[in-house]
Amino acid sequence: MSRPAVRLAPSILAADLCDLAGALAACEKGGADLVHVDVMDGHFVPNLSFGAPVVSALGRRTRVPLDVHLMVCEAALDLDAILETGAAWLTVHWEAVRHLDRVLARIRAGGARAGVALNPATPVSVLEAILPTLDHVLLMSVNPGFGGQSFIPYVLEKARCLRTLIDTHGLAVSIEIDGGIGPGTIESAVAAGADTFVAGSAVFGEPDPPAVMQTLRSLAESSRVTSS
Repeated sequence: MSRPAVRLAPSILAADLCDLAGALAACEKGGADLVHVDVMDGHFVPNLSFGAPVVSALGRRTRVPLDVHLMVCEAALDLDAILETGAAWLTVHWEAVRHLDRVLARIRAGGARAGVALNPATPVSVLEAILPTLDHVLLMSVNPGFGGQSFIPYVLEKARCLRTLIDTHGLAVSIEIDGGIGPGTIESAVAAGADTFVAGSAVFGEPDPPAVMQTLRSLAESSRVTSS
């Protein structure tokens, strides 16, 4: 089964928070496929970030679909508000959701692609039963909650295991990787089977974010051809 196309999802949390409109414009100029938006509650992860009103405002200011990642303890309580923002992708954490099947069904009923995120130490085997109901899996390649962390190499093996599971069952499930993605890591992530890449500091920490996005896409697509 052919793999999904390479997608770039710049993380808006790493941008200048006083100029989110400018960051969205940079994503459009750089050809981003998604804008990654981290919703943090200060409990599941130490930091606070955006809530539904900000997500909704972001959606009104860009044509790029929003990829919303709920890093919250009670994802079920936030679903309706986030779905009303028009988020295209919505991801909850396996570690934080009590009734995962129910939550995923609500996401799909709300019109968004349903995904599950796994922290670095959580094995992909926990998703085997529910994998056919997913649109994407988000593998955290850093411990969630802080930007600018270094990529955790063993997540590549998790990506390979997940790609094998997906291909064995003939599923159209995307593998997204978030954390430490940049020019030095994206090629190995592609080779491991990932197709969607969240990049924060590597994009918005540079003087020309659109140029970095284009570089990352070129590296990913070249690695994809080599790995095929």
